[in-house]
Amino acid sequence: MSFLKKLFGGGSKGGSGPKILGESTFEGLRIVAIEMKAGQEYQLCGRIERSYENGDMDAVQFIRADKLPNAEMAEKAILAKGEQIISERGKTLFDGGENV
Repeated sequence: MSFLKKLFGGGSKGGSGPKILGESTFEGLRIVAIEMKAGQEYQLCGRIERSYENGDMDAVQFIRADKLPNAEMAEKAILAKGEQIISERGKTLFDGGENV
């Protein structure tokens, strides 16, 4: 089974999906910090979402190699990384596919 399917809920038999560590809004976009354990550490993994008035949504996912010792530190780092990605790429972030 693909680890990405497992990570983002595609391979989960329980249907509960990934654990959300936290979320924030930056420049009108929603950043979601997703738990991704790497042994005893937490790897940076998140999703940036854009919602439309008609209810549709675009989302891109990011995974970085950085690992942190606890969930609180990971959450802060993921949300900060999401803000950095948005600042660097702006709304063109959604022009290139599902992953950044």
